[in-house]
Amino acid sequence: MNKKIITRQNIRKIQSEYSYLVSFIILVLIALYFNHSFLSYSSIITLISNATITGVIACGMTLVIIAGMIDLSVGSIVALTAGLGILVLNKTGSIALCILFCLGMGLVLGLLNGVLTAYAGMAAFIATLATQCAYRSVITQIGQGGPFSVDRGILKSFSKIATGKLFGSLPVLVIFLIAAAVITWVLLTKTKFGCYVFATGSNEHAAILSGIDVRKVKLAIMGYVGLLCGLSSVLLASRMSSVTASNAGSGYELDCIAAVAIGGTPMSGGRGKIIGTFLGALMMQMISTILIAAKIDPFLTGLVKGIIIIVAVIFQKDTRNG
Repeated sequence: MNKKIITRQNIRKIQSEYSYLVSFIILVLIALYFNHSFLSYSSIITLISNATITGVIACGMTLVIIAGMIDLSVGSIVALTAGLGILVLNKTGSIALCILFCLGMGLVLGLLNGVLTAYAGMAAFIATLATQCAYRSVITQIGQGGPFSVDRGILKSFSKIATGKLFGSLPVLVIFLIAAAVITWVLLTKTKFGCYVFATGSNEHAAILSGIDVRKVKLAIMGYVGLLCGLSSVLLASRMSSVTASNAGSGYELDCIAAVAIGGTPMSGGRGKIIGTFLGALMMQMISTILIAAKIDPFLTGLVKGIIIIVAVIFQKDTRNG
């Protein structure tokens, strides 16, 4: 009887702690079925590069969800900062100024979400749903629904941010994603701030009673996500050379939430791992690759992602309640 109990406990522990790794391996095997060279260096680098823009944001979304919140505005923040960033770039001709503007703008918009959530007492879902609409409306109005395009005179230099390579074959995009993941991992595991994030998500009332300023924690989290959105907006503008106000960043919130969920972070908050989110971002890209290889209608991609989120949440609920 004891052996059975121990076995069940071990299985539940594996499900709870390493479900993302099992899912990753399964997807790799499926991808190999459709593409035998999937594990080649070029394929892996391409996979990571394609996952970078949403993966960077997903790192920040991990903190949001661990703290028991949600952010639906990330796609609109990317659209607004990318569009305005291109205007700044074209006006000044300075790539450095454009990058600083996008990072600063993203931080400000994220902090605004934090103020609404932490100090105005609004639920994060409602606050970021409102700002999602507001941010998108602002950039659509500024661009009149049309594209923001980088001037040809500076396009070649600006595009190197996203298309450049180190050591001859390592895309800069890969470095950005790894750096975002490492920095976020350090914040979560090596600082007091990380402890406060976990405490806030585990039991906000207990965190307040223990002396943690939960409002400042939430404000900092939202600001951090906004900062990463600003970085992603630079990468998007650099890679695409043009962004359309009405659809730039559209669906990023779904991709980021899905990456965090299938990466093993429960939507109820309180725990989570950046390595899971990193693999979750790769899994989301793998799913798109597999759907294309299987010749499944691309319009069904959203359906598949939605199902993945549902399954991930149900699975996490079972492991926590089991």
